[in-house]
Amino acid sequence: MTIDEYAAWAATVAKVDAHPSNERLSYLGLGLAGEAGEVAEHIKKLLRDDWLDKAGLVEELGDVVYYWACLCAATGQQPSELLKASAAKIKRRISEAASR
Repeated sequence: MTIDEYAAWAATVAKVDAHPSNERLSYLGLGLAGEAGEVAEHIKKLLRDDWLDKAGLVEELGDVVYYWACLCAATGQQPSELLKASAAKIKRRISEAASR
């Protein structure tokens, strides 16, 4: 399954239509923030306890991807195109930093 196929599937599960309401976008954005917070919680526990629940972290990362993919679908973006744009932006920043 490609990331674009996953996003299309996730959008059907989350009932994202072509013109999502502000409420639906808010729900998805808050879901993403909440799951990112759970990822942060695993990292905090790693720092505190010097032990990482890798399976738990991976599960939460999957939840982050789900909400991210739903938001991509809700805003009409192809995840693969967003990933390409993100990589280009990061490469540009690295290049700019190296030339300083």
